[in-house]
Amino acid sequence: MNKTDQMSFFGFEAEPAAEPAAATAKPVKAKAGKPAAPAVKLPDLVLAESAPPVMPAAQAPTLPQTPATTLPEPLDATAAPADEHEAMAQALAQHPDFRVLRRLLPRTDYGPVSGQSTRRVIVLDTETTGLDARNEKVIELAMLSVLVDTATGQPVGPVTLYESFEDPGKPIPPQITEITGIDDSMVQGQRIDDAAVTALVEQADLIVAHNAGFDRSFVEARWPVFARKAWNCSFAGIDWKKEGSGSAKLEFLASERGWFYDAHRAQVDCHALLQVLSSPLADGQTGLSRLLNGAGQTRYKLRATGAPFEAKDKLKSRGYRWDGEGRVWWCSLASDDLLDAECAWLRAEVYGQRSARVMLEAMDSLVQFSSRPGIVSDRSL
Repeated sequence: MNKTDQMSFFGFEAEPAAEPAAATAKPVKAKAGKPAAPAVKLPDLVLAESAPPVMPAAQAPTLPQTPATTLPEPLDATAAPADEHEAMAQALAQHPDFRVLRRLLPRTDYGPVSGQSTRRVIVLDTETTGLDARNEKVIELAMLSVLVDTATGQPVGPVTLYESFEDPGKPIPPQITEITGIDDSMVQGQRIDDAAVTALVEQADLIVAHNAGFDRSFVEARWPVFARKAWNCSFAGIDWKKEGSGSAKLEFLASERGWFYDAHRAQVDCHALLQVLSSPLADGQTGLSRLLNGAGQTRYKLRATGAPFEAKDKLKSRGYRWDGEGRVWWCSLASDDLLDAECAWLRAEVYGQRSARVMLEAMDSLVQFSSRPGIVSDRSL
């Protein structure tokens, strides 16, 4: 499930925060993107057409009237052979006013493993009864486990799939059923196999989710094995804005790469994420490589303690969030370099070159995106 409405782009990543049901992306997900152009949808293609110029009425030609009895039957697009659809798609793709999207097809095998260096990655997604892991439950879990070639960043070998429903022990809220299609009858009496989940996760070197801060809190509460594994987030761990993407939402990322799919279910979202992360980024490496390399970096939660009130607009515009309970502005930073740069900005723009101390919470890959705290310390600016 795409759970990223609450995230934002800056020199650091803002952690997800709960939003109103109409706007939040997990599990009530509002899919954002550019307004869709008129489209013709075939079984495995979407042909998005730019609007043609409107001909003035005075110039419109007068066409002869055809008797109704001689009108041909409407064409059934689904009856056309697949190769005919592909020929249509290739022809339209050459025209500047058309963009062709193909249905994303799950891949179950990425080719032979030839003894190269690999690491095992699990791509994970959940569907839940609500936003709060302390009070809500998982109703569906999907995982794809695959080896990744450390030299190329590409998946290799067969993909191991685990997917299951689970009865939450209470009615599924109507808005969750509306979005996911999962109702009480589908989960009644179902239970996710704890042993199967544990066995699969124990083999992994890295767990990846799109908005890991949501999924990790839910699965750690249910299966302790997840707390012993390194995690990274395909939303916060890649600067999609810097990569030229108009949105970091999974459906949008897939669309930019020429795919559409039926979202809002855990398994298909996992397949979409794996294929998006197998695609090259601006520097040529794949998203999988970026996340594997980034998992070794420490992330920081920086609290701008004692920041003057008049600096609140600067902090807010830079992406800081207000912690009402702690009464402090904070942000999340993905590396030591970003932390150094942010401390320099705070000293110059917020504290007016005065001496100040900020609070840091350091989180490695075993803690980041979880609800567990990291190591807290102070830093002098």
